[in-house]
Amino acid sequence: MSHIFDALQRSEAEQSGKNSSLNEPTFSVATELLEIAERKRRRPNEPRVPAAADSGLMQPDSPAILYEFPSLPVRVTPESKLVAVGKEESLGAEKFRFLAVRLRQLRQTRAIKKILITSTIPQEGKSTVSANLACTLARRKQHKTLLLEGDLRRPTIAQRFGLGPVPGLSEWLRGESDSMNIYRLDTLGLWVLPAGSAPENALELMQSGRLPSLMDQLTEWFDWIVIDSPPILPLADTSMWAKLADGILIVTRRSVTEKKQLQRGLEALDRSKLLGAVVNGSSDAAHSDYYQRYGPAASSKALD
Repeated sequence: MSHIFDALQRSEAEQSGKNSSLNEPTFSVATELLEIAERKRRRPNEPRVPAAADSGLMQPDSPAILYEFPSLPVRVTPESKLVAVGKEESLGAEKFRFLAVRLRQLRQTRAIKKILITSTIPQEGKSTVSANLACTLARRKQHKTLLLEGDLRRPTIAQRFGLGPVPGLSEWLRGESDSMNIYRLDTLGLWVLPAGSAPENALELMQSGRLPSLMDQLTEWFDWIVIDSPPILPLADTSMWAKLADGILIVTRRSVTEKKQLQRGLEALDRSKLLGAVVNGSSDAAHSDYYQRYGPAASSKALD
């Protein structure tokens, strides 16, 4: 199993108020080195990024229908915990960039497009990880990224991005909407399929038979699909999403996740799809002195 740790975790020294610049990994440097290695290992038949890739304009090979979905404004508040949006110099944002690079590297050796983000129990931060990872992957404009909210019981994505009460996956599964209820967040270069209103029969809706065909269509349109799944325990919903996903990341939270619960959760998953674990344990991933210790100056010294 390939382990991907520490998406938001700070070191013990920093939490105790000590200077941890010598002990904590220089994640900006590590990310930079991984990106260099990624470029060197680019497959010969993989197209190069056009010069206008970051312009926000539709790329020639992008399905036109993606730009026909309605565009919604984004309203991010501190409560959203979206460190990848507006806090790009924070430690948390850097670690999500590191995670995105690792996933792109994994894709060089195995076919992964649909990434399931789950946890063993509620309150471990899976939705926070899902949203930040999707925003980070979407920064590469030539890779079309969809954030799909699979947690129909406790939807949070629309609120997290400030989209308001919009129809989503639940309404589509119930046949109440002709549209797929996918929305463009142009400022982020991201597409979102929220859960919509929480149904009383979430599992029955997912077993209606419409979900596999939907995922087949979305797989044709998007380069990355990040699925925010319900927790593994005690619900059966996650098993449905796990069958449709290419890879699984399990989120654990420091001082919250218990060993026995984690073991039970891992036993319920297909180990062949398990990509790794994300340890979520920071109380302030966007602390103010990150840029001074991990900015370009620090990176240059470390590379020397």
